[in-house]
Amino acid sequence: MADTRKFAIVADIGGTNARFSRVALDTLALDKVAVYPCADFATLADALSHYQQQQGLTALKDVAIGIACPINGDEVRMTNFDWQFSIKAMQAGLGLDTLLLMNDFTAVAMSLPALAEDQKIQIGGEAANPEQPMAVLGAGTGLGVAHLVPFGQKYIPLPGEGGHVDWAPQTEQEWFIYQQLAAEHDHVSPERLLSGPGLEAIYRALAAYQKIDTPPLTAGEIGQQALSNSSALAVATVEQFYASLGSIAGNLALTLSTFGGVYVAGGIVPKLLPLLGRSEFRQRFDAKGRFSGFNRQIPVFIVTAEQPGLLGAAVYLKQTLAG
Repeated sequence: MADTRKFAIVADIGGTNARFSRVALDTLALDKVAVYPCADFATLADALSHYQQQQGLTALKDVAIGIACPINGDEVRMTNFDWQFSIKAMQAGLGLDTLLLMNDFTAVAMSLPALAEDQKIQIGGEAANPEQPMAVLGAGTGLGVAHLVPFGQKYIPLPGEGGHVDWAPQTEQEWFIYQQLAAEHDHVSPERLLSGPGLEAIYRALAAYQKIDTPPLTAGEIGQQALSNSSALAVATVEQFYASLGSIAGNLALTLSTFGGVYVAGGIVPKLLPLLGRSEFRQRFDAKGRFSGFNRQIPVFIVTAEQPGLLGAAVYLKQTLAG
């Protein structure tokens, strides 16, 4: 037991793929990473058991999982997939000593203190104070938001649904986008813009705003055309995306005085990173009226780590096992 407890299993479960890894609890080094389509398994327990057997890790009995849904008790029901289960029943069925379940962005938040310098890029602000609160937001299929508060030698994650607050337009162009989105949805939240579907929605709205007759594009196509500078409309779409992202990130900074830093994760921003510098992202982050000077002090980091969810699940598990 002493030898096996040096290692554990962590997972990051999305609506499409299930990612698993072994972690060395002393160094938080990840290895034996495997990715499976969720649709290949009837249950999460089946996927975990398959991973253990495939990698020869059946002796490991401590597991932490970040999963894309709220965790509000023993019963878990995924938002964008059909897995649902009891945490206690899964733990008993697999004979695990520890089974921790957390929201996927709780896991990302827990990764922040463990990020190496080459896993993040600072965009403005002063040096981060590791003893102060942190915020993380990430645009992908949706917009994830969470905070992290240091407490002695531990960290307390504050999960939430900040991607679904009200979105406030600030320019004539944004008012036009708002009206377009309001005609499609009963509530216009930041997620309606700051996500893959959001990029597509911005593109359609800007085409109408500029009176350009063009077929809709996928988020990937918009990104490719913006990066290659082959479409002025795609470039304008990404610039609007970054402006809105900066405003929301700045709101998070104010909400909890995040002098530990605001971290931008998710799949979209790292792919569009070359266009960040020409955007209004940091300007909009700072533009908070009487508190603009306050926000100018707060650093923003772009998370470039490949698997922050796995790393954060490992940090949470290590903290829990330490008591």
